[in-house]
Amino acid sequence: MQLLRTRRDLLAWRRAQECPLHFVPTMGALHAGHRALIRRAAQPRGAGAPAVLVSVYVNPLQFGPQEDFQRYPRDLAADLKAAAAAGAQALFAPAVDEIQPTGEEGLTRILPPAFLLRSLCAPGRPGHFEGVATVVVRLLALVRPQRLLLGEKDWQQLVILRRVLADLALPVVVEGCATVREADGLACSSRNRYLDAADRRLAAVLPATLRAVGASLLNGPPAGRPERAAEPPVRLRQALEQAGAVVEYSELVAAHSLAPLSRPRGLCVLAAAIRCGPSRLIDHILLMSRPPIVAIDGPAGAGKSTVTRALAERLGLLYLDTGAMYRAVTWWVQHQGADPADAAAVERCLLGLELQLGTGTAGETTVQINGHEVSAAIRSPEVTGQVSQVAAHGCVRRALTAQQQAMGARGGLVAEGRDIGTAVFPDAELKVFLTATVAERARRRAHDLGQRGFTAPSLTELEAQIAERDRLDSTRSEAPLQQADDAEELVTDGMSIEAVIQALVDLFRQRVPEEAWPDPGAA
Repeated sequence: MQLLRTRRDLLAWRRAQECPLHFVPTMGALHAGHRALIRRAAQPRGAGAPAVLVSVYVNPLQFGPQEDFQRYPRDLAADLKAAAAAGAQALFAPAVDEIQPTGEEGLTRILPPAFLLRSLCAPGRPGHFEGVATVVVRLLALVRPQRLLLGEKDWQQLVILRRVLADLALPVVVEGCATVREADGLACSSRNRYLDAADRRLAAVLPATLRAVGASLLNGPPAGRPERAAEPPVRLRQALEQAGAVVEYSELVAAHSLAPLSRPRGLCVLAAAIRCGPSRLIDHILLMSRPPIVAIDGPAGAGKSTVTRALAERLGLLYLDTGAMYRAVTWWVQHQGADPADAAAVERCLLGLELQLGTGTAGETTVQINGHEVSAAIRSPEVTGQVSQVAAHGCVRRALTAQQQAMGARGGLVAEGRDIGTAVFPDAELKVFLTATVAERARRRAHDLGQRGFTAPSLTELEAQIAERDRLDSTRSEAPLQQADDAEELVTDGMSIEAVIQALVDLFRQRVPEEAWPDPGAA
């Protein structure tokens, strides 16, 4: 464990690192929440074990004139021990003039977008988030990490920093980590040590009240009790004040825009700040009306099925293999001897069609159609060659889209296809357009055919087939292949499967926090 006190120390240490660098910025007085961030930062992300750097810097720019900058708890020796025990390799604890060498007057400041400063903590703490963003950007410029770990406890700060770093195109992945709570439910905070026994009992009212009001919003009032007419923020304030808390604000906001809401809608945040003895405490809960949906679109041969299945397992979501559904219908049309180009003949094949998806012992998708086990047969070159033609018929798209939407009505799934985000699940929490160059997809297709025991055409022929299939898919009249306006494009050339999965997990976590949808097995 190394203690770095100057920019020169940091630069020398940084130059010596040959592995990915993960960074946890703090103001010190490390507690269980910080330790959880450091442990998370120490986990490999597919590129070997990372080096973990923790910073301890009590940032004067984020404290108001009447706030607790001078008495903020400081114990560097204890922080060193805690950071080392949690898995950090170094701790950067600079003096103010190392971060602000020209003083406040000469400092270039970062101003977050105004629309993110109209709710929650920002109106009552003018300049606070400007100070946070300015120093975090300065630290990132010095540290240059691949990954930045931040707690979801400070939700507005996390949203603002994600937006600022994205707007500045800084090459760092921001990873949010769920709030860590103490035994009485109070969110871990360095300022909790200000509380005496009476203050502590009052402080515990905050998370308990948030949970109770949040549950009533999602589930309705308890049996036998009528729904109250007051809007959620008013109900929350009333409940906190009845418990004796001095409320600074109570709000319901959209999770990512932080725009105020009168009723829960989509992913939203119910939040409050209270005064408790010498402390100002903030807390929130995230409300989601249904489990999340991930829609992965993209052209044929981009590897959607492989990574979608793995992503679903990683996130604890169901895997909906829509491609297998279209392949199964194509196989059935061929089995019936119908002309795949004849829409009327294909529609007749759909009468009485029974399609069942399952999961095999190895996690693979199994498919039965009208009692026929076709899991392997639907992957043949004959089916592959005609699936776009069959899928282009409106009767097929409508029948399978209705079935897929019925499967997704309750949420909680990852689905892949070529119009999943545009036609089937337009309200998915995350939409990804997963693609690769034609040459890369041809190479993968040749490898896949060989693995399945089929003779592969030449790469030139495969490239021509894939390009033609792209053309047909993108020009068909019914649900053409196209990237949704709000989809993230992920080009996978040169990426390992694990790297693609990690990139998808990172995109998912930008939209669905751990507190709303914990990872399987999370404590």
